[in-house]
Amino acid sequence: MKIGELAKHSGLAPSRIRFYESSGLIRGVERKDNGYREYGPEALWTLDIITSAQRAGFSLDEIRNLLPNDQARWQHEALLASLERKVTEIELLQQRLAQNKAQLLVAIDSVKNRPDALACTDRAQWVLEKLRESTGAAPSEPPNDGSSA
Repeated sequence: MKIGELAKHSGLAPSRIRFYESSGLIRGVERKDNGYREYGPEALWTLDIITSAQRAGFSLDEIRNLLPNDQARWQHEALLASLERKVTEIELLQQRLAQNKAQLLVAIDSVKNRPDALACTDRAQWVLEKLRESTGAAPSEPPNDGSSA
């Protein structure tokens, strides 16, 4: 099939398909005498895998290393290990995002409920202290400018 037909079936722009081809993700593309690319039926299958893997968070390099030369030659152990590694990465990212969200909620609450009696610079320090308390971090020391009290 020609690139226009492949683009129509895959929902991808021809430029994206050419990019994947030049990146080595789509293999076995023939050039006809008229210069047109001729894609085999496996090209649509490959594009589906590429787009699904990208949505799952895989980089193009990771995808390139996982794609077999043909559908019958999957390296199942490497594929399984990559999928499990990606799940672990996602779980770690979810933990970091949950921590970031919790810290932002503390910051929002601290800003909304800061004591009105404090001076403006003291209010900022109060909010920062609430953030440190929420993470269990030790209070920061004032900078040492070399003078003694």
